[in-house]
Amino acid sequence: MVEYKSEEKLSELLKAVSDTTRRSLLTQLVQQGPTRVTDLAGYYAMSLNAISKHIKVLEKAGLVSRKTIGRVHWIEANLQPIKEVESWFSELKSIWELRLEKLNNLLTKGETKND
Repeated sequence: MVEYKSEEKLSELLKAVSDTTRRSLLTQLVQQGPTRVTDLAGYYAMSLNAISKHIKVLEKAGLVSRKTIGRVHWIEANLQPIKEVESWFSELKSIWELRLEKLNNLLTKGETKND
């Protein structure tokens, strides 16, 4: 059950960052720190409502958090969930390294037999 939850979270993270606008929003937040939603919207040629929808996807994935002070919504990046994606990529890299090592061993054995 834990693995399923982990896979589900990984899928949610990858879907959240699959969109160019959401990646750009996340980059803005990392560079600038906590930013008002209205200020974030000023960087894009889209409505405040559209930006809010993108932010909600990032919030659901845990990549940003929202703090409301009065009527002002401050959005802050949270890169902690990215560790899950990094871990998955590390596993993939390890698998490929093992396969390449096996291939190299096969090729090396083939060269010594032909010498």
